[in-house]
Amino acid sequence: MPAPAAPTPATDDLPALPPLSTQAETLIGLGVHETAGLSAAEMRDFAKAAETEDGGLLAVHPDRAPASIVAPLLRRDGKPGFVVVDMPDVDLFSPLDTIALPDAPLYVLTDVDRGDHMANWSPDEALPALTTQHRTPLLLTEGLHWVLQQPSALERNRCFMTIGSRLRKANGALDARTPAIWISNGTGRDGRERRNAPKAGWCWAGNRHTWLGFASTTTRRTQASAVRDSGSGR
Repeated sequence: MPAPAAPTPATDDLPALPPLSTQAETLIGLGVHETAGLSAAEMRDFAKAAETEDGGLLAVHPDRAPASIVAPLLRRDGKPGFVVVDMPDVDLFSPLDTIALPDAPLYVLTDVDRGDHMANWSPDEALPALTTQHRTPLLLTEGLHWVLQQPSALERNRCFMTIGSRLRKANGALDARTPAIWISNGTGRDGRERRNAPKAGWCWAGNRHTWLGFASTTTRRTQASAVRDSGSGR
């Protein structure tokens, strides 16, 4: 199969994210602040201090709120999200070495993009292309936070991968699984009762899928600093 054409600018037609203060209230209402070991006041204060005209996505550091905790908080058609049964090690997936997370329990992602224009690329093809664009792929937890705050970010045939999270084997090599978030068809081990539910799963790093883009961001920042990930290392 030939290599995909060079990526074009994203055209994701999504509404703006809610203000950070609104996002904070959503997380507080779900008890995420307690999971992260924060008070409601601390989360509200951070959102207030970090608010800018550009907005952004409020995220909790994965060490404070792992994917196994955040995924079930998602809702679609009244059904809770879930992690696929063959990913019991989901919380062991960690950021790529080229991704520098802020050393803080809370941070903000700016210019979040679903990467629809990269549908039918493989993760192995998409990662260097994103690096060239000075973008960095979302972590699985960041993608879950996005869908939590903006459910419309997840659409049938327009779902996305979060290849910033990878699992390292004992020998240091990357596990071939790459995380993704999509909508269950209620087949197989998902169970019919989960049809249309948000789903955190995985795909092989070398495989392409026409219905999966590659979610990415340009900057991860706290209220006092910004960390730009260019894929060139920390």
